[in-house]
Amino acid sequence: MARTEHFVLHGLALQSPAGPTVAQLPALFPGQGLWVGAVTPKRWAKRAVTRNLIRRQIFNMAEVWMPALRASLPQHTVFLVRMKAAYAAEQFRSAASLALRQVVRVELERLFARAADLNRGKS
Repeated sequence: MARTEHFVLHGLALQSPAGPTVAQLPALFPGQGLWVGAVTPKRWAKRAVTRNLIRRQIFNMAEVWMPALRASLPQHTVFLVRMKAAYAAEQFRSAASLALRQVVRVELERLFARAADLNRGKS
């Protein structure tokens, strides 16, 4: 759906299989809530505190941007934000520094804004 230097946003519209067995199967993603996954591999963020900081930022930004994304997508769409590159460790003194938090947040803002713009252009 969208990508930045360090992140990729994927979206998948879930569709029900046709046939009489649909009622017998449990729902894969029950409910109408927001379904967002975050992949922050050790390969790109060595310390757990850094991976957790990035995941928290992903989930916070998803809460903010999902209404804009959902407006132009099918009802049952699930999202995955995948980290695809490391941040330069020498730029950030601490594994969970305020500077890293701000840089990640700005980049995630760009990622979700691009995805919302792409989806708005589709419809």
